[in-house]
Amino acid sequence: MNSILKVLDFGNKDYKEVWDIQKVLHKRRVNGEIPDTLILVEHNPVITMGKSGKEENIRVPMELLKEKGIDFYNIERGGDVTFHGPGQLVGYPIFNIKMGLVGIKPFIEKIEEAIIATLSDFNIKGRKREKMIGVWVDDEKICSIGIAVKEWVSFHGFALNVNTDLRYFDLINPCGFINIKMTSMHKILNQLVAMAAVKESVVKNFCKIFLKKVDIGLFNDIIRIGRKR
Repeated sequence: MNSILKVLDFGNKDYKEVWDIQKVLHKRRVNGEIPDTLILVEHNPVITMGKSGKEENIRVPMELLKEKGIDFYNIERGGDVTFHGPGQLVGYPIFNIKMGLVGIKPFIEKIEEAIIATLSDFNIKGRKREKMIGVWVDDEKICSIGIAVKEWVSFHGFALNVNTDLRYFDLINPCGFINIKMTSMHKILNQLVAMAAVKESVVKNFCKIFLKKVDIGLFNDIIRIGRKR
């Protein structure tokens, strides 16, 4: 089971629905009932605040977020405030990080490596920045990473800007930084990027870096969870 990566492609789903699914899968991974699992999804517009987040990093009143149809959640991942929305590929790895990784930092570094390899597949040179989590292109951030780990199993994950409308980031100080600039694959390449191709590249690179064999599909009970909500 440890060498298998289960990939669940949820297409587009509201944040809360997938957050609930993560909790179900997390418990099952802790119990050894399922293999390491990677959820891929696009969300409707939502702003989330991590454990170290500060409300002043949301630059507009909450009432304005509601008017714009943007949801808001305080969540248990690390990090500050971030945005998720259409055109952004969000990945939630539900991984046992004790097996072969032994720690949060090596796990995050491997996620960064997988995203950098994915960008390279599209002729984009991504890089890490010292003491700053995430992936950058030149001096602009293209991928944010914020995870939670409980009982050695991770949840939450990464957000890669593919065709994201970057104007949403004007509503916040991304990751708590005042002067941070965000970018996207679309902005860099000056064209729309096929999300299916990005997903394929992410899965390939996760398998390569985490030494996994992919198993793409859906857990039947997770489908039922999605239909109930």
